[in-house]
Amino acid sequence: MKLKNEFQPIRKWAADKGIYKKGDIKTQYVKFQEEAGELAKAIINNDNIEIIDAIGDCIVVLTSIAHFNNCKIEHCINEAYNVINKRKGQMINGSFIKNK
Repeated sequence: MKLKNEFQPIRKWAADKGIYKKGDIKTQYVKFQEEAGELAKAIINNDNIEIIDAIGDCIVVLTSIAHFNNCKIEHCINEAYNVINKRKGQMINGSFIKNK
């Protein structure tokens, strides 16, 4: 997998809203926690529409967190995928547990 520039509209939106000028990595992390809480609530309530919305919101905020770390989210995803696609492990109680 090789993502390149799929998140540019999100970066433009964040720049237009002043997030890059007035925000920072810490404020965006707090916002991410808020969005993750909304995702948790949607999952508990089995609310598919809100789950989709919350996942999207998390991705938007993660895009800004990557920006404040001087990288692009595409790079983060590609790097993570390059590691996990080779990972060996097993499913235990509904979670994939990687081999050590």
